[in-house]
Amino acid sequence: MAYKSDIEIAQECTMAPITEVAAKAGIDDRYLEQYGKYKAKINYSLLKESEAPDGKLVLVTAINPTPAGEGKTTTTVGLADGLRKIGKKSVAALREPSLGPIFGVKGGAAGGGYAQVVPMEDINLHFTGDFHAISTANNLLAAMVDNHIYQGNALNIDPRRITWRRCMDMNDRQLRNIVDGLGGKSNGTPREDGYDITAASEIMAVLCLANDIDDLKSRLAKLVVGYTYGKASEQKPVTAGDLHAEGAMCALLKDALKPNLVQTLEHTPAIIHGGPFANIAHGCNSVTATRMALKLGDYCVTEAGFGADLGAEKFFDIKCRMAGLTPSAVVVVASVRALKHHGGVAIKDLNEENLEALEKGLPNLLKHVSNIRGVYHLPCVVAVNAFPTDTKAELDLVEQECRKLGVNVALSQVWAKGGEGGIALAEEVVRLCEEDHSGFTFSYELEGSIQDKLDQIVRKIYGGSGAILTASARKQAEQLEALGYGSCPICVAKTQYSLSDDPGKLGAPGDFPVTVRNLKISAGAGFIVALTGEIMTMPGLPKSPAAESIDIDSTGRISGLFLYSFHLTPGRAVGVNPHTALPILRLIRFPEFLPERP
Repeated sequence: MAYKSDIEIAQECTMAPITEVAAKAGIDDRYLEQYGKYKAKINYSLLKESEAPDGKLVLVTAINPTPAGEGKTTTTVGLADGLRKIGKKSVAALREPSLGPIFGVKGGAAGGGYAQVVPMEDINLHFTGDFHAISTANNLLAAMVDNHIYQGNALNIDPRRITWRRCMDMNDRQLRNIVDGLGGKSNGTPREDGYDITAASEIMAVLCLANDIDDLKSRLAKLVVGYTYGKASEQKPVTAGDLHAEGAMCALLKDALKPNLVQTLEHTPAIIHGGPFANIAHGCNSVTATRMALKLGDYCVTEAGFGADLGAEKFFDIKCRMAGLTPSAVVVVASVRALKHHGGVAIKDLNEENLEALEKGLPNLLKHVSNIRGVYHLPCVVAVNAFPTDTKAELDLVEQECRKLGVNVALSQVWAKGGEGGIALAEEVVRLCEEDHSGFTFSYELEGSIQDKLDQIVRKIYGGSGAILTASARKQAEQLEALGYGSCPICVAKTQYSLSDDPGKLGAPGDFPVTVRNLKISAGAGFIVALTGEIMTMPGLPKSPAAESIDIDSTGRISGLFLYSFHLTPGRAVGVNPHTALPILRLIRFPEFLPERP
Protein backbone atom coordinates (compact mmCIF):
# COMPACT_ATOMS: atom_id res chain seq x y z
CA MET A 1 0.00 0.00 0.00
CA ALA A 2 1.47 3.33 -1.07
CA TYR A 3 1.02 6.56 0.85
CA LYS A 4 1.75 10.07 -0.32
CA SER A 5 4.67 11.79 1.32
CA ASP A 6 4.66 15.45 2.26
CA ILE A 7 6.75 16.37 -0.75
CA GLU A 8 4.40 14.48 -3.08
CA ILE A 9 1.40 16.32 -1.62
CA ALA A 10 3.24 19.62 -2.01
CA GLN A 11 4.27 18.88 -5.61
CA GLU A 12 0.66 18.07 -6.55
CA CYS A 13 -0.51 21.46 -5.33
CA THR A 14 -1.39 24.09 -7.93
CA MET A 15 0.23 27.18 -6.48
CA ALA A 16 -1.18 30.62 -7.04
CA PRO A 17 1.18 33.24 -8.50
CA ILE A 18 2.81 35.11 -5.66
CA THR A 19 1.29 38.34 -6.95
CA GLU A 20 -2.18 36.92 -6.25
CA VAL A 21 -1.13 35.84 -2.75
CA ALA A 22 0.25 39.33 -2.13
CA ALA A 23 -3.00 40.89 -3.34
CA LYS A 24 -4.97 38.64 -0.97
CA ALA A 25 -2.79 39.91 1.89
CA GLY A 26 -3.24 43.53 0.81
CA ILE A 27 0.41 44.04 -0.23
CA ASP A 28 0.76 46.75 -2.85
CA ASP A 29 2.87 45.78 -5.84
CA ARG A 30 5.46 48.48 -5.05
CA TYR A 31 6.50 46.56 -1.93
CA LEU A 32 6.87 43.21 -3.73
CA GLU A 33 10.22 41.95 -4.99
CA GLN A 34 9.64 38.66 -6.83
CA TYR A 35 12.04 35.71 -6.62
CA GLY A 36 10.52 33.72 -9.45
CA LYS A 37 6.80 32.97 -9.82
CA TYR A 38 6.00 31.69 -6.32
CA LYS A 39 8.32 33.51 -3.90
CA ALA A 40 8.85 37.17 -3.12
CA LYS A 41 10.52 39.53 -0.70
CA ILE A 42 8.45 42.24 0.99
CA ASN A 43 10.20 45.59 1.23
CA TYR A 44 10.47 46.73 4.84
CA SER A 45 9.22 50.20 3.89
CA LEU A 46 5.71 48.69 4.02
CA LEU A 47 5.86 48.89 7.81
CA LYS A 48 6.73 52.58 7.84
CA GLU A 49 4.08 53.51 5.30
CA SER A 50 1.16 51.27 6.33
CA GLU A 51 -1.62 52.89 8.36
CA ALA A 52 -3.47 49.61 8.97
CA PRO A 53 -4.18 48.69 12.61
CA ASP A 54 -2.42 45.67 14.09
CA GLY A 55 -4.25 42.36 14.17
CA LYS A 56 -4.23 39.79 16.97
CA LEU A 57 -0.96 37.99 17.73
CA VAL A 58 -1.32 34.23 18.28
CA LEU A 59 1.67 32.14 19.37
CA VAL A 60 1.85 28.39 18.64
CA THR A 61 4.18 26.47 20.95
CA ALA A 62 4.38 22.88 22.18
CA ILE A 63 5.35 20.36 24.83
CA ASN A 64 8.95 19.17 24.98
CA PRO A 65 9.53 17.33 21.69
CA THR A 66 9.77 13.55 21.47
CA PRO A 67 10.34 11.02 18.66
CA ALA A 68 6.61 10.30 18.92
CA GLY A 69 5.52 13.53 17.25
CA GLU A 70 3.95 16.89 18.12
CA GLY A 71 3.50 18.85 14.87
CA LYS A 72 3.95 22.50 15.87
CA THR A 73 4.65 24.00 12.43
CA THR A 74 1.93 21.82 10.91
CA THR A 75 -0.53 23.15 13.49
CA THR A 76 0.57 26.74 12.85
CA VAL A 77 -0.08 26.40 9.13
CA GLY A 78 -3.35 24.52 9.63
CA LEU A 79 -4.59 27.11 12.15
CA ALA A 80 -3.91 29.95 9.71
CA ASP A 81 -5.88 28.03 7.07
CA GLY A 82 -8.62 27.23 9.60
CA LEU A 83 -9.04 30.91 10.46
CA ARG A 84 -9.52 31.64 6.75
CA LYS A 85 -12.13 28.86 6.63
CA ILE A 86 -14.24 30.67 9.25
CA GLY A 87 -13.95 33.99 7.47
CA LYS A 88 -11.03 35.55 9.31
CA LYS A 89 -8.16 37.28 7.52
CA SER A 90 -5.09 35.41 8.75
CA VAL A 91 -1.39 35.48 7.90
CA ALA A 92 1.13 32.88 9.06
CA ALA A 93 4.56 34.06 10.28
CA LEU A 94 7.02 31.15 10.33
CA ARG A 95 10.70 30.44 10.84
CA GLU A 96 13.08 29.57 8.00
CA PRO A 97 14.53 26.04 7.99
CA SER A 98 18.25 25.52 8.54
CA LEU A 99 20.03 23.32 6.00
CA GLY A 100 21.92 21.42 8.70
CA PRO A 101 18.88 19.66 10.20
CA ILE A 102 17.30 19.25 6.75
CA PHE A 103 20.22 17.18 5.51
CA GLY A 104 20.96 15.76 8.93
CA VAL A 105 18.21 14.59 11.26
CA LYS A 106 14.78 15.62 10.09
CA GLY A 107 14.24 16.17 6.40
CA GLY A 108 12.07 19.16 5.54
CA ALA A 109 10.65 21.84 7.81
CA ALA A 110 7.65 23.42 6.15
CA GLY A 111 4.72 21.75 7.93
CA GLY A 112 3.26 18.46 6.82
CA GLY A 113 0.43 16.68 5.01
CA TYR A 114 -2.26 19.13 3.90
CA ALA A 115 -0.99 21.82 6.25
CA GLN A 116 2.18 22.92 4.47
CA VAL A 117 3.79 26.01 3.05
CA VAL A 118 4.92 25.88 -0.57
CA PRO A 119 7.09 25.77 -2.65
CA MET A 120 8.23 23.26 -0.04
CA GLU A 121 11.47 22.22 -1.76
CA ASP A 122 12.65 25.81 -2.24
CA ILE A 123 11.80 26.76 1.35
CA ASN A 124 13.77 23.78 2.65
CA LEU A 125 16.83 24.42 0.46
CA HIS A 126 18.39 27.74 -0.50
CA PHE A 127 15.07 29.64 -0.52
CA THR A 128 15.96 33.32 -1.12
CA GLY A 129 19.51 33.15 0.21
CA ASP A 130 18.96 34.68 3.67
CA PHE A 131 21.12 32.10 5.45
CA HIS A 132 23.92 32.54 2.95
CA ALA A 133 23.88 36.28 3.57
CA ILE A 134 23.98 35.70 7.34
CA SER A 135 26.89 33.25 7.00
CA THR A 136 28.81 35.66 4.75
CA ALA A 137 28.31 38.64 7.07
CA ASN A 138 29.39 36.51 10.02
CA ASN A 139 32.52 35.28 8.26
CA LEU A 140 33.40 38.73 6.93
CA LEU A 141 33.63 39.90 10.53
CA ALA A 142 35.73 36.85 11.46
CA ALA A 143 38.10 37.58 8.57
CA MET A 144 38.40 41.23 9.61
CA VAL A 145 39.25 40.26 13.20
CA ASP A 146 42.13 38.01 12.14
CA ASN A 147 43.28 40.45 9.47
CA HIS A 148 43.39 43.24 12.05
CA ILE A 149 45.69 41.15 14.25
CA TYR A 150 47.86 40.25 11.24
CA GLN A 151 48.15 43.90 10.18
CA GLY A 152 49.58 45.11 13.49
CA ASN A 153 46.71 44.72 16.00
CA ALA A 154 46.17 48.40 16.75
CA LEU A 155 43.18 47.50 18.95
CA ASN A 156 45.37 45.23 21.13
CA ILE A 157 43.07 42.20 20.65
CA ASP A 158 44.14 39.14 22.65
CA PRO A 159 43.96 36.16 20.19
CA ARG A 160 43.27 33.91 23.17
CA ARG A 161 40.18 36.00 24.04
CA ILE A 162 38.49 36.12 20.63
CA THR A 163 34.86 35.12 21.09
CA TRP A 164 33.64 35.54 17.49
CA ARG A 165 33.48 32.18 15.71
CA ARG A 166 33.01 31.36 12.06
CA CYS A 167 29.80 29.71 10.89
CA MET A 168 28.23 27.61 8.15
CA ASP A 169 24.68 26.38 7.59
CA MET A 170 25.43 22.68 7.88
CA ASN A 171 25.89 20.15 10.66
CA ASP A 172 29.65 19.49 10.77
CA ARG A 173 31.09 18.31 14.10
CA GLN A 174 34.57 18.25 12.50
CA LEU A 175 34.63 22.05 12.60
CA ARG A 176 33.47 22.59 16.19
CA ASN A 177 37.01 23.19 17.38
CA ILE A 178 39.89 23.88 15.00
CA VAL A 179 43.30 25.55 14.87
CA ASP A 180 43.72 28.06 12.05
CA GLY A 181 46.40 30.44 10.82
CA LEU A 182 48.90 27.59 10.34
CA GLY A 183 51.60 27.43 7.69
CA GLY A 184 53.80 30.42 8.42
CA LYS A 185 53.61 34.11 9.22
CA SER A 186 51.96 35.06 5.91
CA ASN A 187 48.94 32.89 6.76
CA GLY A 188 47.96 34.79 9.89
CA THR A 189 48.32 34.26 13.62
CA PRO A 190 47.78 30.63 14.71
CA ARG A 191 44.98 30.30 17.25
CA GLU A 192 42.20 28.06 18.44
CA ASP A 193 38.98 28.73 16.57
CA GLY A 194 35.73 26.99 15.67
CA TYR A 195 32.49 27.04 13.73
CA ASP A 196 28.89 27.43 14.83
CA ILE A 197 25.89 26.56 12.70
CA THR A 198 24.49 29.67 11.02
CA ALA A 199 21.21 29.40 12.93
CA ALA A 200 23.17 29.91 16.17
CA SER A 201 25.09 32.92 14.88
CA GLU A 202 24.46 36.21 16.65
CA ILE A 203 23.90 37.68 13.19
CA MET A 204 20.75 35.55 12.98
CA ALA A 205 19.49 37.00 16.27
CA VAL A 206 20.42 40.53 15.21
CA LEU A 207 18.56 40.14 11.91
CA CYS A 208 15.50 38.75 13.70
CA LEU A 209 15.38 41.47 16.37
CA ALA A 210 16.23 44.53 14.24
CA ASN A 211 13.40 47.03 13.71
CA ASP A 212 14.78 48.42 10.45
CA ILE A 213 18.03 48.77 8.51
CA ASP A 214 19.32 51.59 10.73
CA ASP A 215 18.67 49.48 13.84
CA LEU A 216 20.35 46.53 12.08
CA LYS A 217 23.51 48.55 11.42
CA SER A 218 23.52 49.87 15.00
CA ARG A 219 23.21 46.34 16.40
CA LEU A 220 25.96 45.04 14.12
CA ALA A 221 28.31 47.72 15.42
CA LYS A 222 27.77 46.48 18.99
CA LEU A 223 28.82 42.87 18.26
CA VAL A 224 31.56 41.85 20.69
CA VAL A 225 34.29 39.92 18.88
CA GLY A 226 36.77 39.53 21.72
CA TYR A 227 38.72 41.28 24.46
CA THR A 228 41.97 43.18 24.79
CA TYR A 229 45.16 42.00 26.49
CA GLY A 230 45.51 42.58 30.21
CA LYS A 231 44.32 41.41 33.60
CA ALA A 232 40.65 40.50 33.87
CA SER A 233 39.84 43.89 35.35
CA GLU A 234 41.71 45.63 32.52
CA GLN A 235 40.25 43.72 29.58
CA LYS A 236 37.94 45.74 27.34
CA PRO A 237 35.47 44.35 24.79
CA VAL A 238 36.32 44.89 21.12
CA THR A 239 33.35 45.38 18.81
CA ALA A 240 32.57 45.17 15.10
CA GLY A 241 32.21 48.94 15.26
CA ASP A 242 35.81 49.22 16.45
CA LEU A 243 36.80 47.29 13.31
CA HIS A 244 34.54 49.48 11.12
CA ALA A 245 32.83 46.34 9.84
CA GLU A 246 29.17 47.21 10.41
CA GLY A 247 28.62 49.07 7.13
CA ALA A 248 29.84 46.24 4.91
CA MET A 249 28.01 43.64 6.99
CA CYS A 250 24.79 45.60 6.75
CA ALA A 251 25.23 45.89 2.98
CA LEU A 252 25.46 42.09 2.76
CA LEU A 253 22.27 41.77 4.82
CA LYS A 254 20.13 44.43 3.11
CA ASP A 255 18.01 41.92 1.19
CA ALA A 256 18.08 39.28 3.92
CA LEU A 257 16.33 41.80 6.20
CA LYS A 258 13.29 41.74 3.90
CA PRO A 259 10.78 39.02 4.91
CA ASN A 260 9.85 36.27 2.44
CA LEU A 261 6.29 35.79 1.18
CA VAL A 262 5.01 32.34 0.17
CA GLN A 263 1.67 30.52 0.57
CA THR A 264 0.05 27.53 2.22
CA LEU A 265 -1.47 24.73 0.17
CA GLU A 266 -4.75 26.63 0.54
CA HIS A 267 -3.13 29.89 -0.62
CA THR A 268 -3.14 31.58 2.78
CA PRO A 269 -0.31 34.16 2.83
CA ALA A 270 2.69 32.98 4.82
CA ILE A 271 5.70 35.12 5.76
CA ILE A 272 8.84 33.07 6.46
CA HIS A 273 11.86 34.83 7.90
CA GLY A 274 14.73 33.84 10.21
CA GLY A 275 15.06 32.13 13.57
CA PRO A 276 15.15 28.33 13.14
CA PHE A 277 15.66 26.72 16.59
CA ALA A 278 15.46 27.69 20.20
CA ASN A 279 17.73 25.25 22.01
CA ILE A 280 20.89 27.16 21.04
CA ALA A 281 19.38 30.49 19.90
CA HIS A 282 16.24 32.55 20.54
CA GLY A 283 14.21 30.49 18.05
CA CYS A 284 11.66 33.04 16.87
CA ASN A 285 11.07 34.48 13.43
CA SER A 286 11.91 38.11 12.80
CA VAL A 287 10.25 41.09 14.44
CA THR A 288 9.85 42.57 10.95
CA ALA A 289 7.97 39.49 9.69
CA THR A 290 5.70 39.39 12.74
CA ARG A 291 4.90 43.08 12.50
CA MET A 292 4.15 42.76 8.80
CA ALA A 293 1.80 39.85 9.44
CA LEU A 294 0.04 41.92 12.12
CA LYS A 295 -0.45 44.78 9.62
CA LEU A 296 -1.64 42.48 6.84
CA GLY A 297 -4.04 40.22 8.76
CA ASP A 298 -6.65 40.32 11.48
CA TYR A 299 -4.76 37.38 13.00
CA CYS A 300 -1.03 36.73 12.86
CA VAL A 301 -0.30 33.07 13.65
CA THR A 302 3.34 32.63 14.55
CA GLU A 303 5.50 29.93 16.14
CA ALA A 304 8.52 29.60 18.41
CA GLY A 305 11.06 26.79 18.35
CA PHE A 306 10.88 23.51 20.30
CA GLY A 307 8.99 23.30 23.60
CA ALA A 308 7.40 26.20 25.44
CA ASP A 309 10.24 26.18 27.99
CA LEU A 310 12.57 27.27 25.18
CA GLY A 311 10.85 28.97 22.24
CA ALA A 312 7.86 30.42 24.06
CA GLU A 313 9.93 31.66 27.00
CA LYS A 314 12.28 33.47 24.61
CA PHE A 315 9.38 34.72 22.52
CA PHE A 316 7.87 36.38 25.59
CA ASP A 317 10.94 37.38 27.59
CA ILE A 318 13.16 38.47 24.70
CA LYS A 319 11.22 39.12 21.50
CA CYS A 320 8.01 40.57 22.94
CA ARG A 321 9.96 42.58 25.51
CA MET A 322 12.28 44.11 22.90
CA ALA A 323 9.65 44.68 20.23
CA GLY A 324 6.81 45.77 22.50
CA LEU A 325 4.52 42.96 21.31
CA THR A 326 1.58 41.63 23.33
CA PRO A 327 0.18 38.19 22.38
CA SER A 328 -3.58 37.74 22.39
CA ALA A 329 -3.63 33.94 22.72
CA VAL A 330 -1.32 30.94 22.93
CA VAL A 331 -1.74 27.44 21.44
CA VAL A 332 0.16 24.59 23.12
CA VAL A 333 0.51 21.60 20.78
CA ALA A 334 0.67 18.06 22.10
CA SER A 335 -0.12 14.54 21.00
CA VAL A 336 -1.33 11.58 23.02
CA ARG A 337 1.58 9.52 21.70
CA ALA A 338 4.15 12.09 22.78
CA LEU A 339 2.62 12.35 26.24
CA LYS A 340 2.72 8.56 26.63
CA HIS A 341 6.40 8.70 25.66
CA HIS A 342 6.95 11.29 28.40
CA GLY A 343 5.24 8.76 30.65
CA GLY A 344 7.86 6.12 29.90
CA VAL A 345 6.37 4.16 26.97
CA ALA A 346 8.79 2.94 24.31
CA ILE A 347 8.20 4.13 20.75
CA LYS A 348 7.24 0.64 19.55
CA ASP A 349 4.45 0.40 22.15
CA LEU A 350 2.79 3.78 21.58
CA ASN A 351 0.03 2.37 19.38
CA GLU A 352 -1.56 0.68 22.39
CA GLU A 353 -3.88 2.45 24.82
CA ASN A 354 -2.05 3.20 28.06
CA LEU A 355 -3.90 5.53 30.41
CA GLU A 356 -1.40 5.00 33.22
CA ALA A 357 1.53 6.17 31.09
CA LEU A 358 -0.52 9.04 29.69
CA GLU A 359 -1.29 10.17 33.23
CA LYS A 360 2.45 10.07 34.05
CA GLY A 361 3.32 12.08 30.93
CA LEU A 362 0.55 14.67 31.21
CA PRO A 363 2.43 16.82 33.78
CA ASN A 364 4.75 17.91 30.97
CA LEU A 365 1.83 19.44 29.08
CA LEU A 366 0.24 20.80 32.26
CA LYS A 367 3.49 22.52 33.30
CA HIS A 368 3.66 24.38 29.98
CA VAL A 369 0.00 25.32 30.20
CA SER A 370 0.34 26.56 33.77
CA ASN A 371 3.35 28.66 32.71
CA ILE A 372 1.34 30.35 29.97
CA ARG A 373 -1.58 30.97 32.32
CA GLY A 374 0.17 31.57 35.64
CA VAL A 375 3.53 33.14 34.72
CA TYR A 376 2.72 35.10 31.57
CA HIS A 377 -1.02 35.51 32.28
CA LEU A 378 -2.20 34.79 28.74
CA PRO A 379 -5.24 32.91 27.40
CA CYS A 380 -4.35 29.41 26.24
CA VAL A 381 -5.78 26.41 24.33
CA VAL A 382 -4.30 22.93 23.97
CA ALA A 383 -4.27 21.57 20.41
CA VAL A 384 -4.10 17.77 20.40
CA ASN A 385 -2.49 16.70 17.13
CA ALA A 386 -4.65 13.74 16.21
CA PHE A 387 -3.27 10.28 15.51
CA PRO A 388 -5.50 7.41 14.39
CA THR A 389 -4.29 5.28 17.30
CA ASP A 390 -5.60 7.76 19.88
CA THR A 391 -8.49 6.26 21.88
CA LYS A 392 -11.49 8.12 23.24
CA ALA A 393 -10.43 7.33 26.80
CA GLU A 394 -6.99 8.85 26.17
CA LEU A 395 -8.38 11.99 24.56
CA ASP A 396 -10.94 12.36 27.36
CA LEU A 397 -8.18 12.14 29.98
CA VAL A 398 -6.18 14.93 28.29
CA GLU A 399 -9.27 17.13 28.11
CA GLN A 400 -10.23 16.37 31.72
CA GLU A 401 -6.80 17.33 33.11
CA CYS A 402 -6.54 20.50 31.03
CA ARG A 403 -9.97 21.69 32.10
CA LYS A 404 -8.84 21.47 35.72
CA LEU A 405 -6.53 24.37 34.79
CA GLY A 406 -9.35 26.21 33.06
CA VAL A 407 -8.05 25.42 29.57
CA ASN A 408 -10.01 23.94 26.68
CA VAL A 409 -8.74 21.25 24.32
CA ALA A 410 -9.26 21.26 20.55
CA LEU A 411 -8.63 18.18 18.40
CA SER A 412 -6.43 19.20 15.48
CA GLN A 413 -6.77 17.23 12.25
CA VAL A 414 -4.94 19.70 10.01
CA TRP A 415 -2.36 17.16 8.77
CA ALA A 416 -5.08 15.18 7.02
CA LYS A 417 -7.72 17.81 6.36
CA GLY A 418 -5.89 21.11 6.07
CA GLY A 419 -7.93 24.12 7.13
CA GLU A 420 -11.08 22.03 7.60
CA GLY A 421 -9.30 20.05 10.28
CA GLY A 422 -8.37 23.25 12.08
CA ILE A 423 -11.79 24.89 12.33
CA ALA A 424 -12.44 23.82 15.93
CA LEU A 425 -9.04 25.15 16.97
CA ALA A 426 -9.57 28.37 15.01
CA GLU A 427 -12.91 29.01 16.69
CA GLU A 428 -11.38 28.56 20.15
CA VAL A 429 -8.49 30.87 19.26
CA VAL A 430 -10.89 33.58 18.10
CA ARG A 431 -12.80 33.23 21.36
CA LEU A 432 -9.60 33.49 23.41
CA CYS A 433 -8.43 36.56 21.49
CA GLU A 434 -11.47 38.41 22.73
CA GLU A 435 -10.46 37.79 26.35
CA ASP A 436 -8.56 40.38 28.35
CA HIS A 437 -4.80 39.91 27.87
CA SER A 438 -3.75 43.20 29.42
CA GLY A 439 -2.20 41.32 32.35
CA PHE A 440 0.65 39.97 30.20
CA THR A 441 3.87 39.83 32.25
CA PHE A 442 7.40 38.49 31.85
CA SER A 443 8.94 35.69 33.89
CA TYR A 444 11.62 38.04 35.23
CA GLU A 445 12.50 41.73 35.27
CA LEU A 446 15.73 43.08 33.84
CA GLU A 447 16.91 44.85 36.98
CA GLY A 448 18.06 41.72 38.80
CA SER A 449 21.50 40.11 38.66
CA ILE A 450 22.38 37.48 36.06
CA GLN A 451 22.16 34.81 38.78
CA ASP A 452 18.75 36.06 39.87
CA LYS A 453 17.32 36.05 36.36
CA LEU A 454 18.62 32.55 35.71
CA ASP A 455 17.13 31.36 38.99
CA GLN A 456 13.74 32.75 38.07
CA ILE A 457 13.73 31.07 34.67
CA VAL A 458 14.72 27.72 36.19
CA ARG A 459 12.21 27.92 39.04
CA LYS A 460 9.22 29.47 37.28
CA ILE A 461 9.52 27.99 33.77
CA TYR A 462 11.39 24.71 34.18
CA GLY A 463 10.15 23.79 37.66
CA GLY A 464 13.70 23.34 39.00
CA SER A 465 15.41 24.46 42.19
CA GLY A 466 17.63 27.13 40.63
CA ALA A 467 20.70 27.74 38.51
CA ILE A 468 24.20 26.64 39.51
CA LEU A 469 27.02 28.56 37.84
CA THR A 470 30.35 26.83 37.42
CA ALA A 471 33.42 28.69 38.67
CA SER A 472 34.22 29.99 35.18
CA ALA A 473 30.58 31.01 34.60
CA ARG A 474 30.58 32.96 37.88
CA LYS A 475 33.68 34.87 36.75
CA GLN A 476 32.01 35.55 33.40
CA ALA A 477 28.88 36.83 35.15
CA GLU A 478 30.98 39.18 37.29
CA GLN A 479 32.82 40.50 34.24
CA LEU A 480 29.62 40.99 32.22
CA GLU A 481 28.00 42.90 35.07
CA ALA A 482 31.12 45.03 35.50
CA LEU A 483 31.02 45.88 31.77
CA GLY A 484 27.40 47.05 32.07
CA TYR A 485 25.68 44.04 30.48
CA GLY A 486 23.97 42.79 33.65
CA SER A 487 20.58 44.28 32.75
CA CYS A 488 20.25 42.26 29.52
CA PRO A 489 17.69 39.46 29.20
CA ILE A 490 18.94 35.87 29.25
CA CYS A 491 18.86 33.43 26.32
CA VAL A 492 19.26 29.96 27.84
CA ALA A 493 20.76 27.29 25.58
CA LYS A 494 19.65 23.88 26.83
CA THR A 495 18.31 20.56 25.64
CA GLN A 496 14.88 20.67 24.02
CA TYR A 497 13.92 17.19 25.19
CA SER A 498 13.44 17.95 28.87
CA LEU A 499 12.34 20.77 31.14
CA SER A 500 15.67 20.19 32.86
CA ASP A 501 19.19 20.31 31.39
CA ASP A 502 19.24 16.49 31.28
CA PRO A 503 17.60 15.12 28.08
CA GLY A 504 16.83 11.86 29.86
CA LYS A 505 14.49 13.45 32.43
CA LEU A 506 11.13 13.29 30.66
CA GLY A 507 7.71 14.36 31.90
CA ALA A 508 7.86 17.11 34.51
CA PRO A 509 10.79 16.53 36.87
CA GLY A 510 11.00 18.72 39.95
CA ASP A 511 13.58 20.14 42.35
CA PHE A 512 16.49 19.84 39.91
CA PRO A 513 19.33 22.32 39.45
CA VAL A 514 20.36 23.62 36.02
CA THR A 515 24.11 23.97 35.62
CA VAL A 516 25.33 26.96 33.59
CA ARG A 517 28.84 26.32 32.28
CA ASN A 518 29.35 29.40 30.10
CA LEU A 519 27.98 32.93 29.82
CA LYS A 520 28.53 35.04 26.73
CA ILE A 521 27.27 38.48 25.78
CA SER A 522 25.47 38.87 22.46
CA ALA A 523 25.59 42.65 22.62
CA GLY A 524 24.20 43.19 19.13
CA ALA A 525 21.20 40.99 19.87
CA GLY A 526 20.94 42.56 23.30
CA PHE A 527 20.95 39.40 25.43
CA ILE A 528 23.28 37.13 27.39
CA VAL A 529 23.62 33.51 26.19
CA ALA A 530 23.78 30.91 28.96
CA LEU A 531 25.09 27.49 27.89
CA THR A 532 23.84 24.55 29.94
CA GLY A 533 24.36 20.80 29.96
CA GLU A 534 25.92 19.30 26.86
CA ILE A 535 24.30 21.74 24.43
CA MET A 536 26.48 22.59 21.42
CA THR A 537 26.30 25.41 18.93
CA MET A 538 27.38 23.14 16.06
CA PRO A 539 25.31 19.93 15.70
CA GLY A 540 26.62 16.79 14.01
CA LEU A 541 25.14 14.44 11.43
CA PRO A 542 23.52 11.17 12.57
CA LYS A 543 24.65 7.70 11.44
CA SER A 544 22.18 7.81 8.55
CA PRO A 545 21.76 11.47 7.54
CA ALA A 546 18.55 12.54 5.84
CA ALA A 547 20.82 13.61 2.95
CA GLU A 548 21.15 9.94 1.98
CA SER A 549 17.50 9.92 0.91
CA ILE A 550 17.38 13.27 -0.93
CA ASP A 551 17.73 13.15 -4.71
CA ILE A 552 16.81 14.97 -7.92
CA ASP A 553 15.87 13.50 -11.33
CA SER A 554 16.66 14.67 -14.86
CA THR A 555 13.58 16.92 -14.89
CA GLY A 556 14.66 18.75 -11.74
CA ARG A 557 12.07 17.04 -9.53
CA ILE A 558 13.32 16.63 -5.96
CA SER A 559 12.53 13.57 -3.86
CA GLY A 560 13.41 12.36 -0.38
CA LEU A 561 12.58 15.43 1.71
CA PHE A 562 10.39 13.96 4.46
CA LEU A 563 11.02 10.27 3.81
CA TYR A 564 8.41 8.14 5.60
CA SER A 565 8.43 4.66 7.02
CA PHE A 566 5.30 2.74 7.93
CA HIS A 567 4.36 0.26 10.59
CA LEU A 568 1.24 -1.72 9.71
CA THR A 569 -0.34 -4.36 11.91
CA PRO A 570 -3.70 -6.14 11.58
CA GLY A 571 -6.49 -3.74 12.50
CA ARG A 572 -4.06 -0.88 13.04
CA ALA A 573 -2.20 1.43 10.77
CA VAL A 574 0.10 4.24 11.63
CA GLY A 575 2.98 5.94 9.90
CA VAL A 576 5.65 8.04 11.49
CA ASN A 577 8.33 10.06 9.80
CA PRO A 578 11.52 8.96 11.54
CA HIS A 579 13.18 12.31 10.90
CA THR A 580 10.36 14.63 11.96
CA ALA A 581 8.05 12.32 13.85
CA LEU A 582 4.99 13.87 12.24
CA PRO A 583 1.93 11.62 11.98
CA ILE A 584 0.64 10.01 8.82
CA LEU A 585 -3.13 10.35 8.98
CA ARG A 586 -4.21 9.49 5.45
CA LEU A 587 -4.98 5.87 6.30
CA ILE A 588 -7.52 3.51 4.81
CA ARG A 589 -8.70 2.09 8.13
CA PHE A 590 -9.56 5.52 9.48
CA PRO A 591 -11.82 7.18 6.91
CA GLU A 592 -12.69 10.01 9.29
CA PHE A 593 -9.15 11.25 8.75
CA LEU A 594 -9.32 11.05 4.96
CA PRO A 595 -9.93 14.40 3.25
CA GLU A 596 -11.96 14.61 0.08
CA ARG A 597 -9.39 15.82 -2.38
CA PRO A 598 -9.44 15.78 -6.18
